[in-house]
Amino acid sequence: MIAFPAAPARLVLACSAALLAASLLSACAATGNGLQREAATQLQARVLEVTQASSQDDPESALQALAGLEADLAAAQAKGQVSEERRRSITTVATAVRADLDDAVAVKKAAAAKAAEDARNAAGQTAQSSSPTPEGPAPQAPASQPAPAPAPAPAQGNASGNGGNADKNNGDKGKGKN
Repeated sequence: MIAFPAAPARLVLACSAALLAASLLSACAATGNGLQREAATQLQARVLEVTQASSQDDPESALQALAGLEADLAAAQAKGQVSEERRRSITTVATAVRADLDDAVAVKKAAAAKAAEDARNAAGQTAQSSSPTPEGPAPQAPASQPAPAPAPAPAQGNASGNGGNADKNNGDKGKGKN
C-alpha cells in the first residue's frame, strides 16, 4: 500500500470513482446481450451510489454500496437476467474498484491514527509545560542588594575647567595628552 497525503488520496479516489462509473455503466449497459433492462437499471443505480460515495471522499460507504451492487448482480444472475460473461465483466471491474477503495480506507485510517497520535503528543507536551516539576518549585536566587552609588569625585579647580592649574599652559588640551 502506498501512503498518500490527503489531497492526492482524494484525487485517486475521485479518479477511481470516475473509472468505476465509466466501467460499470458500460458493463451494466442494457444494449448488448447478456443483461436484461430491469437488471441493468438496478445495477446502474448501485453504480451511482458507489460513485457518489467515492466522490464525497467516503470510501467506507462506497464499499458498502459496492457490496450491494455485487449482491444485486448475484440475484440478477440467479433470476437469469445476467449472463455469465456479463457477470464476469462486471465482477472484474468491481474487484479493481474494491482494491482502490480498500487502499483509500487504509490511507484514511492511517491519517486518522497519525492525527490522533499527534494530538496526544501535543496534549502531553502542553500538560508537561504547564504543570510544575515534581521536585517542587524552582529555587529562587537570593535577593541582591543594590550596589552603593559611587562617591562624588572631589571638586578641583575653578569654573574655567582648568582645574587647580590655572597658571599651567594647556596648549595640548584635547589632544589626548596631559
